[in-house]
Amino acid sequence: MSQSYQPSFARPGAAQKSAIERRARFIVQTYNHLFGAILAFTLIEIGLFMSGIATVIAQLMIGTSWLLVLGAFMVVSWLASHVAQTSASKPAQYAALGGFVLAEAIIFVPLLFIATQFAPGAIQSAGIVTMVGFAGLTAIAFMTRKDFSFLGSFLRWIGLSALLLIGASLLFGFTLGTLFSVGMVVFAGAAILYDTSNVLHHFPEDRYVGAALQLFASVALMFWYVLRIFIGARR
Repeated sequence: MSQSYQPSFARPGAAQKSAIERRARFIVQTYNHLFGAILAFTLIEIGLFMSGIATVIAQLMIGTSWLLVLGAFMVVSWLASHVAQTSASKPAQYAALGGFVLAEAIIFVPLLFIATQFAPGAIQSAGIVTMVGFAGLTAIAFMTRKDFSFLGSFLRWIGLSALLLIGASLLFGFTLGTLFSVGMVVFAGAAILYDTSNVLHHFPEDRYVGAALQLFASVALMFWYVLRIFIGARR
């Protein structure tokens, strides 16, 4: 008895293989965009400092409350995550990613300026620690394949608490020291685990730009507070 031909897409396991290939392609696109965002951020900072614009920005921003800069950093990061999770439009995602990278580059200027003036080597050390931390957390997520989506509620509450704490310090004049920075590094690490897990398991496969944006926000957050720790230790 002759057997009818069964098309490849209908064979057992073909659909699963196709889904795996689509996810793998999405992951590659996500990390390509992430590394592109990091490169763009680095080039913008180099351009700002070489042109002297960074000095002007730093003088203007350092003249204001430093805690306002911290608050702006948190708010911009939250907005970026919101766009990453809700926007299905590619142009909107690219606009959000480009705008966020530019905004972060400007917000980072006073911190980088202080580091170059008063804590030589702090930027390089913070960059290495951030890269190692990001690589380690990414490896944990990829190797365990664990779904860290349960961290979402924790991150929202801690993020809101951090903003309230920054606001309270503005109102009442107390200082957020090294312990706060250490806590925020831990928070950023949890955010990287959460974001990486979402990339592996939950992000729609057409939103790799938004996924890269969210990862970039978490990496930038970690770098910010690691750099603050190194600056505090060397001043």
